[in-house]
Amino acid sequence: MSNKITIGVTDLSFHHVAASLVYNVLSEMGFEVERIYSPHQDNFAKLKSGEIDMLSSAWLPSSHGIYKSDVEAAQPLLELGLHYQPYALWGVPDYVPEEVVSQVSDLVKPDVIVRMNKNIQGINPGAGITRFSIKMMDEYALKGAGYSFNTGSEEDCFGAFETAVNNKEWIIVPLWKPQFLHHSYQIREISEPKGLLGIVDRAVLLLRQDRVSLFTQAQLDRLDALRFSNEIIAALDYQVSREGMPIDAVTRAWLNQSPY
Repeated sequence: MSNKITIGVTDLSFHHVAASLVYNVLSEMGFEVERIYSPHQDNFAKLKSGEIDMLSSAWLPSSHGIYKSDVEAAQPLLELGLHYQPYALWGVPDYVPEEVVSQVSDLVKPDVIVRMNKNIQGINPGAGITRFSIKMMDEYALKGAGYSFNTGSEEDCFGAFETAVNNKEWIIVPLWKPQFLHHSYQIREISEPKGLLGIVDRAVLLLRQDRVSLFTQAQLDRLDALRFSNEIIAALDYQVSREGMPIDAVTRAWLNQSPY
């Protein structure tokens, strides 16, 4: 039985954290673990081709369901664990009055248009929050009101938000939970009654069915027992992304204090 395992990791900070937790568990089992970091769609393409054995973490069914279905057209997959329960959101800093901006449709009110930063800075094109946000721009006629949605890097998105907050500027952030900004800022979600932001997903480890034989049943059971939370991932993400702590040491310390 081979002791080499390759994990595909979606190349965003909180995905790095969840994958690091899995990495430490696999390493403790005696596996030699390689991590390959890729954007969302590329990660699933590598799972489909067999370049990677498993993927951490898939958001199902809303954000990554279409990518999972494409993989399963060629290769059955096994879902393991429940890393957290993520969901997409549009948020504003808590100093933006709720009585003025409580839902997405409020963004086109004249008194909001004159105050709000019109640049809605997102992340990469393959992300669920990006797909959802592009639909929202059309459904709520935000382009006509002067807003623009732009894709970019994680730091483009987070930096735009942090800069705006430092200047007490009104800004919309297309975000999700878990994410480290929630650990250090009060971000108020605004309501989106049309359901365009998807539902609360399950973040799981995906394993190609043809690689199941690499594991004993006890090892599979242990991977399936992994349970984290939005708050745990956000806190660990903050330690790594903003406090500069080494990721595998951070996740190992958490695992040492947990039942896993």
